[in-house]
Amino acid sequence: MQGNECQMQLTDEQKKEIDQARLSNFETRRPTVSELEEIMFKPLPVLDHGFVRIIDYMGDDAAIVQAARVSYGKGTTKVSDDAGLLNYLLRHRHSTPFEMCEIKYHIKLPIFIARQWIRHRTANVNEYSARYSVLDREFYIPDQVNLATQSKSNRQGRGEVLEGKEAAAVLDLLRDDAENNYNHYVEMLNEDESGHIIDETRDGLSRELARMNLTLNTYTQWYWKIDLHNLLHFLSLRADEHAQYEIRVYAEAIMETVKRWCPITYNAFIDHRINSVTLSGKAIQVIKKMIDGVSIDQEDSGLSKREWRELMGVLEKLD
Repeated sequence: MQGNECQMQLTDEQKKEIDQARLSNFETRRPTVSELEEIMFKPLPVLDHGFVRIIDYMGDDAAIVQAARVSYGKGTTKVSDDAGLLNYLLRHRHSTPFEMCEIKYHIKLPIFIARQWIRHRTANVNEYSARYSVLDREFYIPDQVNLATQSKSNRQGRGEVLEGKEAAAVLDLLRDDAENNYNHYVEMLNEDESGHIIDETRDGLSRELARMNLTLNTYTQWYWKIDLHNLLHFLSLRADEHAQYEIRVYAEAIMETVKRWCPITYNAFIDHRINSVTLSGKAIQVIKKMIDGVSIDQEDSGLSKREWRELMGVLEKLD
């Protein structure tokens, strides 16, 4: 999140919908999670205008345990037994029990992040239609500290922070291009953000065509429904320190919702996914030799330069 600079904007209709939803109470025999209920429908700010909010969910830690045991109710098991089973399931990469839990989010995000996000094809998505409606005049403009040069060692990563006049010029270009393109978008449509005709003497271009002129930092919105197994896989990739910052902050916001929703599973996930490493057979052999006091370098290890660099990075963290 971008701290105090977040200027998340909701339409009056969305605010009314959220207020009504948060005031509603329903009796149910389904299991509910009080910690998650506290933030139901509430927008969690991300970036400058984005958000994540929970629309609906099904299941909890107990539902995963119940599915794994193929039994009814909680029975006589203890919380410690449940924690042990959930850790076992995650550690051994079982998937089906976690698929019994589902959650649905309403997410507002820049288009270029949505295009990266949609590559996770194991969710149900319904996006705001720019064929049907006019997109809002909202654009993602990074904080200066999040502008960076191209990494010299990673073709899809960032290098040093961009500073001074060059950083200021980049921010000006991002703002100006987004505003200019949006102005042209509205001009081509011949209607403003509210759908009102600007010039009665012109027909205007269709919405499905005019949208092609918008910049990729324009915000879109969608509903995103996913089961817990696939959500954890998404988070293991997108909450990773190597993920692009702009998608990582969304993953971090979602992580907080998972922590409330399924706290035992969340702790197991942090232990067995986020804070763990995977080693190849060759890497394990290298470590064994090091433990035995054998001096070994990259050329003798059988590892590629990148594998060696990653292994050394893991070992440095253990010092």
